[in-house]
Amino acid sequence: MMRDRSMTGLAVAVVENGRLSFVKGYGVTTPDDGEAVGADTVFRWASLSKTVAATLSARLAGQGAFSLEDPIGKFGVSLRLPAGAEHTLTVAQLLSQRTGLPRNAYDGWLEGGRDPKMIRQALGTVPPQCPPATCHTYQNLAFDTIREVVEATTHKPYADEARRQLFLPLGMGSATIGMQGLRGERHWARPTRYGHESVLAEAYYRVPAAAGVNSNIVDLARWMQAQMGLAPEVLSAQVLEEIHRPRVNTSRPYGNSPLGRSLDKPAYGLGMRSFGYKGHRLAGHSGAVDGYRSTMMFDPASKTGVVMLWNSESSLPFKLQAEVFDLFYHEPFTDWLGLKGGETADVAP
Repeated sequence: MMRDRSMTGLAVAVVENGRLSFVKGYGVTTPDDGEAVGADTVFRWASLSKTVAATLSARLAGQGAFSLEDPIGKFGVSLRLPAGAEHTLTVAQLLSQRTGLPRNAYDGWLEGGRDPKMIRQALGTVPPQCPPATCHTYQNLAFDTIREVVEATTHKPYADEARRQLFLPLGMGSATIGMQGLRGERHWARPTRYGHESVLAEAYYRVPAAAGVNSNIVDLARWMQAQMGLAPEVLSAQVLEEIHRPRVNTSRPYGNSPLGRSLDKPAYGLGMRSFGYKGHRLAGHSGAVDGYRSTMMFDPASKTGVVMLWNSESSLPFKLQAEVFDLFYHEPFTDWLGLKGGETADVAP
């Protein structure tokens, strides 16, 4: 896979039966004179960051800072929804992407440099795709409203609260939020596209609850282990139940691709996807911003999963997830990557 021209650098970690069993880096941090990717190379999480925002919110709700059933308008947020729906939409509905807005509403404005708060105020004039709370429509700008809720109730910056409540207790020493956190690392992967280094874009760092986290692959694996219930002193069973419980049906997370068609009953909890795969229920999230991709997919029942971070816009590693689970479930081999003509063959477990 790494020999494919769409790839630059990649970090992979696998957890089997709750134990970190595999960590490896491939490729380089930049196409020309980059260093080799290792376990300590830091990448962007992109939209996988939404799992942090939702987890922090569920933890704060458990501490009594606010209720997941509170209407978001209660907290003086900048978000405006059609017909004043910000006064009825709950925190849980926000985190499960049920604003009713068209998918990725006004992301182009964010990429064009407009202020996120101003954009959120303008969302009140957008014709809705469905009545609020009735369907799943994926958002970045609206989702980042949860940052304002966290800051209004804790009176602390969102990044500081995520570090205090989650990153430090879980031992995630490389995890940061924001562009300076990435640039300040000694070993970090530069964004690339079509085999060339590209500009590190700030746009989605300005909605940090939606796409602001950075870390190395080991800390992302630690995050996955915590989501599996292996850090109950930090993430209780009640918090995890709130996050993972399916709350709204969604479209296929990988579209009509072969991988997408293999995933049934897709749903969204609080910042967390879930779906069926060959009789097993999996959870996770993925992310994509300019020059970076990320993914986390795990089986909560067996406490087994895979995380990957890479600094290109290739879709190949997403397909690799299915090969990892086929190995673990002792399924017949399927060449999901299609690097050898897309043939399939049966092999011994």
